[in-house]
Amino acid sequence: HVQLVESGGVLLQPWGSLRLSCSASIRIFGIYRMGWYRQAPGKQRELVATITSDGNTNYADSVKGRFTISRDNAKPTVYLQMNSLKPEDTAVYYCYLNLGPAYWGQGTQVTVSA
Repeated sequence: HVQLVESGGVLLQPWGSLRLSCSASIRIFGIYRMGWYRQAPGKQRELVATITSDGNTNYADSVKGRFTISRDNAKPTVYLQMNSLKPEDTAVYYCYLNLGPAYWGQGTQVTVSA
């Protein structure tokens, strides 16, 4: 049974920085994709950023240049460094793991407000 444990959600002021982390409960051998999606109130869940086990990244246009995704294959753990946060980044952030089947974390709230 795969579990994803997220941490790092908090309330911030605009232009602040935050790092989210997500660890999987199992060791993974082979190629996988891991990352973050987010869902704001009244909106659909959307891609934020993903990274493969061999380091290929994919970012939403809205976060390019502000967010950086990285991973530690040994655990495995994925990190999302978020800089220059804006109120429109407010959402529940969900960790995502694709092993063929997809797995989701429980979500962590990030609120950016003055």
